[in-house]
Amino acid sequence: MLRRRHRDGHHHRPAGHVSAFDRLDEVRPHRLWEGIVARSVRGDRITFAVVDLDAGVAAPEHHHGNEQLGIVLKGSITMVVDGESRTLGPGETYVIRGDVSHSATSGPEGATVIDVFSPTREDWERLERLEPSPGQWP
Repeated sequence: MLRRRHRDGHHHRPAGHVSAFDRLDEVRPHRLWEGIVARSVRGDRITFAVVDLDAGVAAPEHHHGNEQLGIVLKGSITMVVDGESRTLGPGETYVIRGDVSHSATSGPEGATVIDVFSPTREDWERLERLEPSPGQWP
């Protein structure tokens, strides 16, 4: 079933219908920390997120039961995973096993990363949601 674009320019879904398709600029971002927002798409077992980090912001050390895979799309980010630190740029990846402590700090130009989590990030549903807007990527 296709979504219809109404005169106001927004797509509307029939009640109770979840489309297989969406656009990042129409997703309400989660505010993870100040200066860090995630536009996520959630399946039954996986959360996919495009995460924008403003210049020089930090995601403090934390851990979660979800396994996390990521890739840097633009900018740079210094990741500390289980005590090992590495500065990553576009095309570089990371793997964070469940319940492993990690932190991240974006570089002077900020960063955009893709993060994939399994199982889904149920805890994000309790976070503040912002109005839909274009992200820093694409």
